[in-house]
Amino acid sequence: MNIAAKPPLTIRLCGPRGFCAGVDRAIQIVVLALKSYGAPVYVRHEIVHNRYVVEGLEAKGAVFVEELDEIPEEHRAQPVVFSAHGVPKSVPEDASTRNLFYLDATCPLVSKVHKQAMRHNKLGRHVVLIGHAGHPEVIGTMGQLPEGSVSLIETIEDADAYEPADPDNLGFVTQTTLSVDDTAGVITRLHERFPNLTAPAADSICYATTNRQEVVKQAAPGCDLFIIVGAPNSSNSKRLVEVALRAGARKSLLVQRASELDWDDIGPISTLGLSAGASAPEVIVNEIIEAFRARFDARVELAETVQENEHFLVNRELRNIELTHEDMAWVNG
Repeated sequence: MNIAAKPPLTIRLCGPRGFCAGVDRAIQIVVLALKSYGAPVYVRHEIVHNRYVVEGLEAKGAVFVEELDEIPEEHRAQPVVFSAHGVPKSVPEDASTRNLFYLDATCPLVSKVHKQAMRHNKLGRHVVLIGHAGHPEVIGTMGQLPEGSVSLIETIEDADAYEPADPDNLGFVTQTTLSVDDTAGVITRLHERFPNLTAPAADSICYATTNRQEVVKQAAPGCDLFIIVGAPNSSNSKRLVEVALRAGARKSLLVQRASELDWDDIGPISTLGLSAGASAPEVIVNEIIEAFRARFDARVELAETVQENEHFLVNRELRNIELTHEDMAWVNG
């Protein structure tokens, strides 16, 4: 098809999008560990929720395991990395018992929530965690405290049904990958029912979650289609799909790779919104853009709200290892 025959398309490319500082740090930790200690480097659970990232690290020599007992005896001197979502206290304790060398890639913002939950507990408050059951971050946060010290609230209905033993002695924290909008209704209802509910000392919501949702809200009105690059098990990516629809996009899709695009289903469009969840690499965003350019006379407009300049340092053991552009080009382009 020649260029003249291609229908025009405006792509509203959201900024910020894609990797947040915590995800970037976690991937860097695995890459640097491979450079420093050689393969294999073991990773407990997915380092981040993205299949492309996991497979890319596997190709470099990372081995993903569900539990620490899967690490062979002959490899126990090799590093094991804990994912960006955080882990219960029992996991590093288990690693120490097994004499494993571990590198904790927990996002510093998740670690902050852990500290807030522990502070509530230390001050004698029962902890209310607002989040999604089964999410690794929720499992990790609940695992910071003794069993029975944390109650999980997912919905306003849960907040209505919640009957704590001591209604006047509660403190809450939230899953970082939920936005202010996601948690506002639940927090309001809890405050209505329990006026003495204590908020965390600092905001639990991740800046990256809020930033990505805000720019999607801005870009969505008038979009025939809004594509979010991300994985189906990525909480923040799935929320972006919902945000785009609520903000006015006629249709919104969660896509992991360009190969998943169903062009018959997409049909004729004139305005496309495009963003990516916090664990989705920029190379796939570029791949999606090129797939549309092959079929449309596409013009890219940047829809940007804020610029993110956060940077989290990797573990001390890895800071003397040089990280080059080439080391990260497979995800950053």
